[in-house]
Amino acid sequence: MLNNETLPPSSLALIGFESSGKSALFRSLTGDVSSEVANFRGSTVMARRGKLPSNRQIVDLPGIRLQDDSVTTLLALEELSQADTALLVVRATHVASELPPLLELAASRPIRAALLLTFADKVPSRVEKQVRTYREQLGIPVQAVDARYLDTGSRARILESASRATVVQRQSLTQLANLPTEFKDMEPPATWLELPIWGRLLAVLMLLLLFALPVFLAYRLSSWLQPIGDRIFIGGLAEKLSGLPGPLSSLLAGDYGVITLGWYSFLWAFPVVLLLSMAIAIGEESGIKDRITDSLDPWMKLVGLSGRDLIPVLSGFGCNVVAVHQSRACSACTRKSCVSLIAFGSACSYQIGASLSLFGSAGRPWLFLPYLLLLTVVGAIHTRVWNRGGHPALFAIQPGKTFLQVPDLKAVLWRVRNVLKQFLLQAMPIFLLLCVVSTIMQGTGVIDVLTGWGAPLMHWFRLPAEAAGGIVFSILRKDGLLVLNQDNGAFLSGLHAGQLFVLVYLASTLTACLVTLWTIRKELGLTFAASMASKQTVTSIISASVLALWN
Repeated sequence: MLNNETLPPSSLALIGFESSGKSALFRSLTGDVSSEVANFRGSTVMARRGKLPSNRQIVDLPGIRLQDDSVTTLLALEELSQADTALLVVRATHVASELPPLLELAASRPIRAALLLTFADKVPSRVEKQVRTYREQLGIPVQAVDARYLDTGSRARILESASRATVVQRQSLTQLANLPTEFKDMEPPATWLELPIWGRLLAVLMLLLLFALPVFLAYRLSSWLQPIGDRIFIGGLAEKLSGLPGPLSSLLAGDYGVITLGWYSFLWAFPVVLLLSMAIAIGEESGIKDRITDSLDPWMKLVGLSGRDLIPVLSGFGCNVVAVHQSRACSACTRKSCVSLIAFGSACSYQIGASLSLFGSAGRPWLFLPYLLLLTVVGAIHTRVWNRGGHPALFAIQPGKTFLQVPDLKAVLWRVRNVLKQFLLQAMPIFLLLCVVSTIMQGTGVIDVLTGWGAPLMHWFRLPAEAAGGIVFSILRKDGLLVLNQDNGAFLSGLHAGQLFVLVYLASTLTACLVTLWTIRKELGLTFAASMASKQTVTSIISASVLALWN
């Protein structure tokens, strides 16, 4: 059993509510460049471990919520029981509501605690009084900082407080009811986003700017670069490689060549990944993404979800796998519905890049906007139809408003750097491997066999049999669609607008890619993954059939 002696902690756990600054604090204390710094709810979806300069272990726990049954909250409570010291991270602006439940958690466990008040820059007139009052009433070390900008002295004071942490005495909790009036929560300034109707319409418009504008700019950049790259790089290189022995020439510069087709993958996907990751990072670091999701909460209820479920759905536009992991922050009641919507309607950056490439190569880039709109609408209907249970009690949970602030450039660049690293070291190698596999399948006649098998299905959707190859590869990876760019887009140019639209939509929605399905299986079990995939296939075939009737 622990006592009030100031012993050095062997394991320090950061515990607090979402958006309290724990992740920024963790990175600053550990100097761990691989740790995430983000000012948005649910940013820490699993316990993150690191080492302090003294070689002691520090654990960044997921942000918790009151009366919540999400995986992240349960994980935080479980991990807290494994530590011997807790650093209670509380926003100085919301100390009245956030501190009592954290103290109750600490008092119910044999754990020493110290208190850290973040967002000190938001309440400079009262933070010193808060520190002094809580030291006297609770008898534990208390510090106040701006977690985003910690200097050497601040870090030293935080670690020194942790080393002097003491057990919270339950009798001291009763004194919290007699706090000064100025200790009450300070809500962030209201914005137009909080207006009942116009605020939601503004939130939708801002979402379009946050996601559609980067995609549009990426398309313009890729369109400008493609003829330059074809003329300077691909044209001459392909001609030189054609003189190599047959199999090697096909592997490098054939219809599915690593260089010829791989160039299209990089050209159309990389700008999307770069600009979209920048937009998402700015939205998260500024706090505007939280305000948008809070504003759209009433409309999300119509789909059977809550506003906070929109965060992993939006993250899916970067990467579906990351989004499935972030769905741990959803309630247990809505998590499966949220994952279902991610798998169907969240077009990942690779899927967006591939779709833009196909529409652009066929000379019909304008099809992208109705394509994205259809994914959203059918995805919402799909989620509502297959997940009919309502959870009204869930929506009573109060999400605290996030302060809007200027994004921290370091945090934005860190997030973008990690996304680009993942794209270059994971996504591109996998696609290049698909190019190799496609070349082998073409040389051995396997593609012709698959095309023959898929011909009846393609005929049903009024598509040429050759389109079956793109469908097959899109199941492996969503940017597998790019194999349809073979022969410099000659196949795509032969399709009319309706056929091209149906083909891209069907390949995007028939099922989630194998990597996403594997992740869902690990997170929610094989039964759910199989059930979700079959339901998605039914929705995709029915909706694509309706579209095909208009061709």
